Amino acid sequence: MADTSAEPDPPDLPENGPEGADEAARHASARTARAAALAEDYVEIIADLLERDAEARPTDIARRLGVTHATAIKTIGRLKRDGLAHSKPYRGVFLTEAGHELARRVRARHQTVVAFLAAIGVPADIAESDAEGIEHHVSDATLAAFERFLAEGGKVPE
Repeated sequence: MADTSAEPDPPDLPENGPEGADEAARHASARTARAAALAEDYVEIIADLLERDAEARPTDIARRLGVTHATAIKTIGRLKRDGLAHSKPYRGVFLTEAGHELARRVRARHQTVVAFLAAIGVPADIAESDAEGIEHHVSDATLAAFERFLAEGGKVPE
């Protein structure tokens, strides 16, 4: 007697051809971008705190980013591993030269994006808020186009 309780064979699925490879690459790129954006947010906040208070404590970093203390500690650990930050016992978190350089680049991108959005008529408070997301994902080519647009007095090239 044949076993009729066995599940049927799954339907044939298309092979992971060029379309699948492209999609996988886009998703991998998006994951990498999110991780980079997180590191950029942290170094930017740490730089701000260092300038303002001469110290960046994990508690202050967590509060500014709206995350738990444990989340801040975990991410600070990644920054240390990646050579962007270091800490001292009973003191706060400090940026390495690479961390300071990343913070400078992030701030410059942020300022360019805010200026571009303002130039096209976005209200200042919305431009500032929108720039927080855009600054991490804008390509170098797009950022260069924003800078050219601003340098040319906000005129669309003909």
